Amino acid sequence: MSVIEQYQELIGKELEKNSFVGVEPKGLYEPCDYILSIGGKRLRPVIVMLGSYVFDGNPENVVKPALAIEYFHNFSLMHDDIMDEAPLRRGKETVHLKYNINTGILSGDAMLIQAYRMFEDLPAEKFKAVTQLFSKTAVELCEGQQYDMNFETQKEVSFEEYIKMIMLKTGVMMGASLQIGAMIADAKEEDYLNLYEFGRNLGIAFQLKDDYLDVFGQQDFGKIHAGDIIENKKTILYIKALELATQQDKDELKFWYSMKTDNIDKVYAVEKIFRMAKVDYEVMTLIGHYTDIAMSYLDKILVADEKKEQLKELAASLIDRQI
Repeated sequence: MSVIEQYQELIGKELEKNSFVGVEPKGLYEPCDYILSIGGKRLRPVIVMLGSYVFDGNPENVVKPALAIEYFHNFSLMHDDIMDEAPLRRGKETVHLKYNINTGILSGDAMLIQAYRMFEDLPAEKFKAVTQLFSKTAVELCEGQQYDMNFETQKEVSFEEYIKMIMLKTGVMMGASLQIGAMIADAKEEDYLNLYEFGRNLGIAFQLKDDYLDVFGQQDFGKIHAGDIIENKKTILYIKALELATQQDKDELKFWYSMKTDNIDKVYAVEKIFRMAKVDYEVMTLIGHYTDIAMSYLDKILVADEKKEQLKELAASLIDRQI
């Protein structure tokens, strides 16, 4: 069993130990248990564990803080789904549709508070440092979400604005997850800050790959193909197309993005413009660029190469995925 698989198993056991099943009031906690029960590969808590592993940390000391990140992630999903009016999450009904919007808001709030409680066993000095970083990251995610919402009505979105938004929505959480694990394992400040930058830049590359896969990836169960096009999301593909396409194609792209429809003609037309402008190639180049930056920070960390190998494998799995 690989280190990552061991950590997934450990996190699964800890989630069971801290289950919300049977906790009263049922109306508050059952939705928390529901969203956790449909949750994927537990990527974010595994990343916390890996941040500790690199510096020979004890897994038992970091598993609850890892759960804090998983709780926080699921809290954000509950609220994001309400804001996006999303019907599905990983192929299952979203919390606000299965229950109702008020339940989605309140149960999400409860998940956020439970996240903070997972840090309570840390020694006082570590508790302060870790929760300060966690709170800073939580606010940054809110800022990223606001920028993302602004983009819906903003006529033009620059490349720099978009990268800042995905750095706040995705990059900082990946960086903070690694840094939290490293801090708990008593890593030196220079090392855990470099680890943060590794995660932050890898998170940017990860989100760019998500944008790419939405249009150019293999079909994924529970996910609508080209959902970003249907929703008029101004992703990196759209931004690059406006930079690289012919004037005629730019005008057509703006025409299609002026209407919200799941008409298949729109999807085909926009995909064609993206391909003609070679944005698939441009975005893959950008993904490689931010991955290289991430790796340059990993190289600076003063630990044995075999310790870094797990992080390199993680990076490869995130960047090379096809769905």
